[in-house]
Amino acid sequence: MHKKEMIKSNNEKRKELTEENREYYEDMLLYIRLSYSKSELDMEEVLAELLDHLLEAQSQGRTAEDVFGNDPKAYAEDIVGELPTMMTKEKFSLISIGILGFLGVSALFTGIGDLLAYIIMDQSEPTRTIHIGSSLLETGIFIPLAFFFTYVTIQYLRWSTFRKIKRSTEFIITFLFGGAMFLVYFFLILFLPEFGPELSIPLYVSVIVGIVLTISAWVLTKKS
Repeated sequence: MHKKEMIKSNNEKRKELTEENREYYEDMLLYIRLSYSKSELDMEEVLAELLDHLLEAQSQGRTAEDVFGNDPKAYAEDIVGELPTMMTKEKFSLISIGILGFLGVSALFTGIGDLLAYIIMDQSEPTRTIHIGSSLLETGIFIPLAFFFTYVTIQYLRWSTFRKIKRSTEFIITFLFGGAMFLVYFFLILFLPEFGPELSIPLYVSVIVGIVLTISAWVLTKKS
């Protein structure tokens, strides 16, 4: 069975769990799926086996705690430790999706922002002048910061999985951390001198590039 089919089947089967068992299982599911260095296919196979085992036990009147114990985090860590590491091809695909997605969204919003500014301010030239050197450096700063934000967010979510923290609190923490990362990037770019050859491009080009990169990331996601 393909990975996406497993995920769909898992989503349907989880509806058969009692509220207590579903909460217990979904905590383990989230913790295991956030183990980004592990093979996704093997991960989903294990989660499917755990769910089938739990459903069978539930039909016999047993709870998730009866089956997996009273320390779900330790149980999940044992499972993660036994999973094979993600193959190089999978890692490359995941990193490619991340880079294309980040660059696509950035270019798309930049282009839309420039177009709106042009329309509202009624500028005479619908073009944007960029300096190739500084633009490449900005990208070189943006990508590591974006991956750092993703990494820290994943680590925080794994840490908070079994701690019963409110979703609203998690959202606020993630939002504040994301805002801090944006401010770091903004001030770095603000004081970055422009250098390198100049290139004037129509404002809509950024939108087109953003759409193409975003679609490319989406296609890779579908194929993975």
